[in-house]
Parts: sequence; structure tokens; C-alpha cells
Amino acid sequence: MTALTGPLARVRAQVSTRSQRRDLRAALLFISPWAVGFLVFTAWPLLYSAYLSLTDYDVLTDPSFIGLENYRTLLEDDKIALSLRNTIFFTVIQVPAYVLVSLGLAMLLNQAGRAAGFFRTAFYLPNMTPPVAVGVLLLLIFNGQNGLINEVLGFFGIDGPSWTTDPNWVKPAIIVMSLWSVGGSVIILLAALRNVPTELYDAARVDGAGPWQRTWSVTLPMISPALFFVTVVNTIAAFQTFTETYTAFFGSGNSTYSNDAALFFSIYLFQQAFQFLNMGYASAMAWVLFVIIMVITVIQLRVSRRLVYLEGEQR
Repeated sequence: MTALTGPLARVRAQVSTRSQRRDLRAALLFISPWAVGFLVFTAWPLLYSAYLSLTDYDVLTDPSFIGLENYRTLLEDDKIALSLRNTIFFTVIQVPAYVLVSLGLAMLLNQAGRAAGFFRTAFYLPNMTPPVAVGVLLLLIFNGQNGLINEVLGFFGIDGPSWTTDPNWVKPAIIVMSLWSVGGSVIILLAALRNVPTELYDAARVDGAGPWQRTWSVTLPMISPALFFVTVVNTIAAFQTFTETYTAFFGSGNSTYSNDAALFFSIYLFQQAFQFLNMGYASAMAWVLFVIIMVITVIQLRVSRRLVYLEGEQR
């Protein structure tokens, strides 16, 4: 038996190696459609856009290498600064509002009992609305003369502003309208709320904690991973907001004086690429936006280490 131990061990090792290789080939085969799609539709366009950002390219002629000239032009373009200010203002206000409204609705829905199924569907349905339709709806609801919002404000004796033509009110109107699609975040936060152990609430009650203390000390820490996810995803989405605003303020040749107030970075990028055919310049803009989003996401990840509670994590 001792003499056979060495050969048997080698045979077992060979069989194990063959099995691992077979499993590896099977795994690679299964992920190959995704890998091919990633390389063709994500990695290659990403790298090619980095090259185009260093060229003068108008689609009609071959790219002409100009180095960092596009990036120098970005620093001198007044509309770059304007679109960045608009985008940052929108993101700073919209993301907290979006998260707070989502959390509030999720907490109400958590108390709905048997009706929760109906309200989950009702809250999520607006997410199915095409963004172009939302843009048209924005113009109808926020019309300064006979829009629904001003009609409701007039009922209470409040003279509503010109939401879609007054530059001071354009971005607030867009922010309020963006809350139309909170349903997806509501569902995520509701799932997190349903997973908070009831024992923690019972222990908090025994310690004399009131509703607000239970929310602050139990609910929010326990759902902080979901809140963090919703915040990060919606921050990225806010920096790339495009369709609804473009439809409302830039579609069909719209050229009102409120356009500058609604000029977000992604809209100006689109104009440079597909209206003015400055593909090289637009590629440089895309990389600037990518870097901004990446830096902000990294900051959020660093901050999350102190604010996000992960069950079982050693601190």
C-alpha cells in the first residue's frame, strides 16, 4: 500500500488538473458572449474615443492628430463652464431630493400591509414611461400659463412662476420632474427595510427609544448599504442626464432663451458630436465627464467606509 501511495497521488493530481481545465474551458465558453460584447461594444469604443479626443475629426474626413488641443479648447469654452455649473447644481440638489423621496415612500410602503403589492406596482409604473414622453410631459405640467402645477398653486392663491421660460426656474422644474421615476429606488429601499431584523426594534423599544430614535439608530444604519447604492447610481445618472431635458428644451428646433439654463454637460457633448460634427472635441468632453464621475465615485466609496454599516464586517 505504501508503494502505491506515490503513483496514486500523482494520478489523482492529474485527474484534478484535467477536471479544473475542463471547468475553466466551460466557464470561458459560457462567459464568451459577454466577453466578446464587452470588447467590441465597450472596451474598443472606450479606447478609440481616447484616441479621437487627441484628433480633429468631423466624421467626413480622416482623424487628424492634434495632441492636447481639444483639452486646451475645453478650458477656453464658456459653454463648458456653463454646462458644468448647470450639471453640478442639478446633481447636488436632485440626488439628495431623489434619495429622501425614495426613502420616505419606501417607509410608507413598508407600513402598507396587504396593499403593498398594489402600491409597489403603482410607484414603479412611471419608470416604464419613455424618457421622451417625460420631456413632453414636463412642458405640459410646468407650463407657466395653464400647466397643472400652476393650476394647483393658483387654487391656494399662489401665483406660480414661468417654470419653462424663466431661467431661474428651469432647473427646479427639471429636478421636480426627475422625481417622477423614483419607483426603482423605492423598490430597492423597501427590500432593505423588509430585511431589518424586528429584534432590533424590540430591543430599542425596551431601551425607551421613540420612533425617531429607532429610525435614526436602527433603520438608517441597517439599510445604509442600499442607501449608498441608490446614492451612487443616481449621482452617476444625474451627471449624465440628457433625454428628458433635451426633449423639452432643445428638441424640434427649440431655441428659447431658457436653453442656457437647461444646458447640461451631456447635452452640450451631444451637440458637439452630432450637430456640429466635432467628434474629437466631443470625445475629449466625454473623457472629462468620465474622470469627474470617477473621482466623485471614489470619494463616495471612501466616505462610505465610515457611514455604511456592513453586517459582519470587522471595524
